[in-house]
This record gives sequence, structure tokens and C-alpha cells, in this order.
Amino acid sequence: VNFSNCNGKRKVQYESSEPADFKVDEDGMVYAMRSFPLSSEHAKFLIYAQDKETQEKWQVAVKLSLKPTLTEESTKESHEIEEIVFPRQSIKHSGSLQRQKRDWVIPPINLPENSRGPFPQELVRIRSDRDKNLSLRYSVTGPGADQPPTGIFIINPISGQLSVTKPLDRELIARFHLRAHAVDINGNQVENPIDIVINVIDMNDNRPEFLHQVWNGTVPEGSKPGTYVMTVTAIDADDPNALNGMLRYRILSQAPSTPSPNMFTINNETGDIITVAAGLDREKVQQYTLIIQATDMEGNPTYGLSNTATAVITVTDVNDNPPEFTAMTFYGEVPENRVDVIVANLTVTDKDQPHTPAWNAVYRISGGDPTGRFAIQTDPNSNDGLVTVVKPIDFETNRMFVLTVAAENQVPLAKGIQHPPQSTATVSVTVIDVNENPYFAPNPKVIRQEEGLHAGTMLTVFTAQDPDRYMQQNIRYTKLSDPANWLKIDPVNGQITTIAVLDRESPNVKNNVYNATFLASDNGIPPMSGTGTLQIYLLDINDNAPQVLPQEAETCETPDPNSINITALDYDIDPNAGPFAFDLPLSPVTIKRNWTITRLNGDFAQLNLKIKFLEAGIYEVPIIITDSGNPPKSNISVLRVKVCQCDSNGDCTDVDRIVGAGLGTGAIIAILLCIIILLILVLMFVVWMKRRDKERQAKQLLIDPEDDVRDNILKYDEEGGGEEDQDYDLSQLQQPDTVEPDAIKPVGIRRLDERPIHAEPQYPVRSAAPHPGDIGDFINEGLKAADNDPTAPPYDSLLVFDYEGSGSTAGSLSSLNSSSSGGEQDYDYLNDWGPRFKKLADMYGGGDD
Repeated sequence: VNFSNCNGKRKVQYESSEPADFKVDEDGMVYAMRSFPLSSEHAKFLIYAQDKETQEKWQVAVKLSLKPTLTEESTKESHEIEEIVFPRQSIKHSGSLQRQKRDWVIPPINLPENSRGPFPQELVRIRSDRDKNLSLRYSVTGPGADQPPTGIFIINPISGQLSVTKPLDRELIARFHLRAHAVDINGNQVENPIDIVINVIDMNDNRPEFLHQVWNGTVPEGSKPGTYVMTVTAIDADDPNALNGMLRYRILSQAPSTPSPNMFTINNETGDIITVAAGLDREKVQQYTLIIQATDMEGNPTYGLSNTATAVITVTDVNDNPPEFTAMTFYGEVPENRVDVIVANLTVTDKDQPHTPAWNAVYRISGGDPTGRFAIQTDPNSNDGLVTVVKPIDFETNRMFVLTVAAENQVPLAKGIQHPPQSTATVSVTVIDVNENPYFAPNPKVIRQEEGLHAGTMLTVFTAQDPDRYMQQNIRYTKLSDPANWLKIDPVNGQITTIAVLDRESPNVKNNVYNATFLASDNGIPPMSGTGTLQIYLLDINDNAPQVLPQEAETCETPDPNSINITALDYDIDPNAGPFAFDLPLSPVTIKRNWTITRLNGDFAQLNLKIKFLEAGIYEVPIIITDSGNPPKSNISVLRVKVCQCDSNGDCTDVDRIVGAGLGTGAIIAILLCIIILLILVLMFVVWMKRRDKERQAKQLLIDPEDDVRDNILKYDEEGGGEEDQDYDLSQLQQPDTVEPDAIKPVGIRRLDERPIHAEPQYPVRSAAPHPGDIGDFINEGLKAADNDPTAPPYDSLLVFDYEGSGSTAGSLSSLNSSSSGGEQDYDYLNDWGPRFKKLADMYGGGDD
């Protein structure tokens, strides 16, 4: 059990987990201490290693297995097998063993692969010359023996016969390096280990294998002989230094075989494929397929093994065919004044590979278009040339164009290829005349004119021109835009006349310029039109009198410390405006008595109080202002001046500010009183409405249905005021049903004393909402008016009733016992009928009273 570390300086002490059965020397050699049958309990034990300095510990497991024993036949034939003898060891005086350096090297053992046996197959015999005196045991270690792959090589521990147990494969392991050992029966090493090298001899047991089954390569068309195309590679698992691994390549077939059956050749050692013949033309043959064969044994067809692969060689395109026009002359037409219109479609043919730079065509105009009105674009799909118009064309100037065009590829032609005549062509383009818009010249047209020009004055002639010189057309004029409606235009000759007074101060005039737009239309098919603008620059005249500015001002009751600065507003401009002259009129006389005006400069003046005190209020001060026009124009403007009480800063107080707005103290008090009265009226109306609602609720009769006399009482119209009141309009006492139809009358709202029209199980509760047909309120109001009227007739007066009809559906009234004496009737229940029957309760109720 060898111990290895990084620095190799550790001093390690070994120890066995089963020291009675196994012993470990200082060099790591493990020995069996006694003889015992190998069983499961002795199949595994542990070896410990401990560093003497750091006391670090390691362990390794040792597994034991049985080795195959040699047969008797093998021992008998052992004398025929080559022997390998261990070198001797020398003994020092100290009695310890010392290894001596070997002075000879054991030659390697050559063993062919794929041997058919029989197995185990004896290779060599290992022997020590000390086996005569000692009973020795032999063993081999290394890959193939006790290391993976284990079991390939075995040794007879007694005879030292080394054998191989199965066929070898050089392609897996080409060499085995074993070490042979000789120990005594106690496990002590008696000989130095010797190295045994076993070489596996290669056999031709592997065919060549191509790295790819299909190889793809390219070669440009027209390539010269000797042009490199591609390299194919095959590998052989056999020894490359022997004939078994030496490959040779050759071409078995070529398809197609045109223009030559041997267009390519291959280097038999490297696999490089090159061209050997000229005539590669992609337009004729686009692809070649070669069958390549690789053979080992240096290509020996008898003993070598072979394999094949396919080489596909694509002939790439070069620009060896220029584009050719399909016609010498192309024709097209275009309407005038149109752009981005396709005029003609140029078609070409190119034998090169489509959609490559060698096939894509580029067109150019080489003549016939000096002003650059045409351009040619290439259709990427069809490779056609699209002739388009990029600048408008005027039919009256050019009626036809003859263009010379050329076509070439995106990449230049290959060397030696000349341009044929078909690479150029002509394009004949005819221009079509169309009806064009008339145009005004100049546009806009500017004229200068004084304002104040009277209606009916001819200003100018604004006409348009028709660019269609070869068409006989008439132009008519109409007005398109005239904001102030000042102008009119003659529809035939374009003469412009005023129909109103021109005013420079009009809001439609901007910067002294008035703009009007007119329309000119021809009678072509289709009719076309154009617009023109007439700009009238209005010269100012003195037609506006100046006005005072500002129109309202304020000052204090005393002359100091305030004064009023004023200026003049004149809608005219210089020289018909300032400087201005300011003056006060002679009448009324109080103006000049109370006020004085002082001219500060040509545009400003100052108005001051002339007297020492003027009562607060609003005063209108007329001022005469005269401008500097020729002739001058003057005007009397009224300046509303608020004279108020001022504080220490010379500012009006808040009350005076309200007065300055045009309201006096009395007016303010009147407004406040009106607001208070309006609020009181609203409050009284709300209280009256609430009281009225309470009275309506009190009118409801809560009586027993058996005592309800309304079932037997007819509904009568209302009475008049008496025999002295015969002039009343009794139409107001109509029945509610006649005044308002049932369809309009709300459901559930009717008079409590009204007889139901339809049979009902009980009387509905009357709503407190007012109803226009309810005449109860009318009667109550009439009673109140009669009680307060001294001229009203007494209760015992003859009353006038409306006509009630000839019959009565109410039946007899005898149930009321009206014919019996009042003393026999108890009328106290009338008090429960509500306020309507209170008077009857007082008259008939109360017993003897």
C-alpha cells in the first residue's frame, strides 16, 4: 500500500486493523502472518497510515480475492516457455538488504491482437535463482493484472508462468506495463521487482472511416485547371505507422460526366480535390457528385480494406453574363404635372444565378433627360427597370422625350466578357395634355387706396391666366373671401369694384391691409380653378375724432394732492392723430368755474379742481379735444369724475368707492331695505303654507261608517251670497268633476264630503296636498270675508241656490229626523265631526242651552 503526498517529505507509520493475520512493513508491503483459508471474514481489512509529525491519519481498505491456479499441463510445458530471471541482491555487513541497479533490460513481449487462443495463453515464465533454496511466491502488478482492466494477465504464484486470458485489442490498449515480484512464504521480498512490457501487435481489423459521409464543396465557374476545390478526410483505427493504417484516396465516379468525365482529381495521400479540366459553366452544370474511395494497406486493392463517401461540388456563379434588354425600344406615356408615376417597364434577361449581385440589374439614363425629370428603379423581384417621373413635366414645353438607358449588374463582368449591344435601349415617352389650373399673376396683387372710397368705385382689374395654350377655354371669376363685403368682381373681365365704403379702422383690416380672395374657373373637362389674393393697402384720412382716455377718473374733494392725467384716443394714425389740443367748453359755466385743464405735451393734459372744495359725488366733465389732421377734427368727450373723501394717503374710502360705481348712499339703503322685506315675505309665505297644511289635515272626518250621512246626501253646488248678491259669477262654484276630468284628477284625492261615485269598502284618507277642484277653501275664505263685511246679509236671509235637478238619488232624508222636535234629538256627536260642524254643535248641542 503505497503512500504518496505532494511534497514527499512525510514520515508515515503503517498499521493493520488485523495485526494477527496481516503485517505491514515500513515501505507499505503487506504480508500474511499465518496460513488460513480465505473466507468472508478475511476478505477485507484496513490499513492505517499516520504522519509522525502532524499525527494525521489516513486509511485504505484491502480486499482479497482468489487467483486462478495453473493446470498440470501448463506446468509440464513450462520448460518450453522463455524464462525471465530476477537479478541478484547483495548483502551488506549490517545484514540489511540493499537493492542493486540492474545492468540489463528485459526486451518487451510482442503479442498480436485478436488472438484466437486457446486461453489462457502462456507468454513467459518468471523465475528467481533463489527458488532452489527458498519456497517463493510470484506475482505481477499493474494495469491489466491487478489494476483495471484487471484479469487480462495472470501468473502462477508457484511456477511464475505469465499468461493472457483473452484476446487483446490494440485500438483499446496498445501497450501493457507490468511489474513482477518474488517473495518468500512469509511475504518477505527476496528480489527486486522487474518491469515487463507487453506490446500488442496491430492487425488490419479496421476499415477506413470518412469523417463525413457527404462532403460539400464549391468551385467558381470558369475556374482554371489546378484550382483547389475541397479536402476529404478518412481515418483508420489501425496503426497509422503500419500498412494497416496507411490510406490512399481515389475518385470512383463523376456525375454528370459533362463536359468531361474527368473534371476533377484527388491527391491520393492528402484527399485534396482539384480541377483538372476547363469548362466549368454554372449555366450548364450547376453541381457535380463524386464518389470517393479510401483504402488502407497503401491502397492495395487485394489486401486493403476500403470505404466510400460522396463529395458534392457546387459550381458557384460569376458574372459572366450581362443583362440583355428584351427589346431595343420601349414606349410609355405620362400626364403632365404628375410625379411618381411609372412611365415604362424595362425588361431584361440575365443567365446568371437569380437574386445575386451577378444577376441584379442597375439601370441608368445615359441621354435624353438633361433636366433630370426621370429616374429608373429596379424591381427586386422581377429585375425589371421602372421608369418614373420625379419632376413635373409641362406639356406646353415638352411633348415627348426619347431616353437612352443602359443596364449593368451590381458587380462588374468577369474578365474577358464584353458588353453586347443589347445592354442599351431607348425609351420613348409621350406627354399627355391635361386641363391645368388657371393662375393669377401677380399673386397676391397689392394696390394702395385711400379709405373712405365711396361705393361703385372701380379699384383694379384682377385677371388670371390659363396655362393650357392649346385648349380654347373661357375663365369666369367669382368672389371667394371678402370679410367686410366691400368688393365685387366682374365674372367676365375680372374688374373689381367697391360696393361699400372702405374703412381703414375696420376690424377686418390688419396692419392697414385688407385681404380679399377671388376664384378663377375654366370650362375645361374636368373644370379647374385657381385662387388669387388682392391686398388693398388703405391710406388713412382724418375721419375719426379723438376721444378722452380714460373715460372715468377719481379725485379728492380738495385740489391737493390729486390731479387727473388724461390723454386722447384717436383711431386715425399719424399725421391725423396727435398732437392734440385740450380745452373746456364755455357752457355750462360751472365747468370752467370748478375745473381747469393744463396741456402737458402733445398727447397728455392734466385736469384739476379750480375751487378749494367740491362735494363728493359723480361729475361729468366735457372736454374739447382737437387732433392735428388736415383739416383737423374735434370732439367733445365726457369724462366721468368721481369726487370722494380721501384719507391721509389721498385714496378714496370704501364707501366712496361704492358711490364711485354709480350708487348713492340713499340707493344703497333702499337696496338693503328691499332685501330685508323680500326675506320677510318669504318667511311669511313659508309659515302660511305650514298653517294651511295643518288646516287641511284637520278637515278629515274620522267617523263611524254607520253614522256617515254622506251615503244619503247628494252633492250640491255652492250657494251664492244672498238675494242682494245676484250678480256673482256662479261658474266659479261649479262641481270639481266638471272643472277637472276624472282622468286628470289624481287617484285618491277628493273632497271628504263628496259622495263616492263608485262603490268602495271604506272612505279613503284624503291627502293634504292642495287640489284645484277642492272648493272647501273657497267657501272658508268666503265665510271669513262675509263675517268681516258689514254689508253682508245675516244668516237668516234668503239664500240663492243653483238649479239642483228634477230628481234626487239620495232618497229620503227622514233618517235625520228633521221633522221632529229638536229637544228629542241628541246633537252632541256633532262635536266629533270636526270644525265644519262646530257651528251646528253650538246651535243644537249642549242640552237645554
